[in-house]
Amino acid sequence: MKIIAGLGNPGQKYDKTKHNTGFMTLDHYLNEKGLSLDKDKFEGHWTKQKINGEDVILLEPQTYMNESGRSVSQIANFFKVAPEDVLIIQDDMDMPIGKIRIRANGKSGGHNGIKSIIRDLGTEKFNRLKIGIRHPKNTTVVSWVLTPFNDEQQKLMDDAFDTSVKIIDDFIAGRDSQYLMNKYN
Repeated sequence: MKIIAGLGNPGQKYDKTKHNTGFMTLDHYLNEKGLSLDKDKFEGHWTKQKINGEDVILLEPQTYMNESGRSVSQIANFFKVAPEDVLIIQDDMDMPIGKIRIRANGKSGGHNGIKSIIRDLGTEKFNRLKIGIRHPKNTTVVSWVLTPFNDEQQKLMDDAFDTSVKIIDDFIAGRDSQYLMNKYN
């Protein structure tokens, strides 16, 4: 079984903001597959599906970004999913807008959602699909991450969302992190 979790903040106020890149990516995947998040438990919206013969949980934690680990760990513990079978979709300010990077493990890089997941899973050994939103220019970090993408930026993100569908499918198919990094980084 696999868990694919997109990170973001719940509520319309945060809808389409840069910090909700994880939610937007997972929503794009769900739309492509004709799926929806039909369950509310484990402090998240989620669904359990059979995709390409594999049981998969698709999750959007509803705890706010900084406490995402609560939701991810609850569902991972309940379904007994090993951390290496978890893929977290996150925004990353250290990469250009729309740039994708796969990581198999590692520190949080200052991302509070990832810090929370590391804390609550008790390990850094889970997979990440990082999508760049770049550092702000002439504004604060908080203002930057809580604003939507402009049209030009959105085009880059749409390309990243399309590529992410392939990455998620490869992850579900059992491709290891080294394969994913070689193919997509």
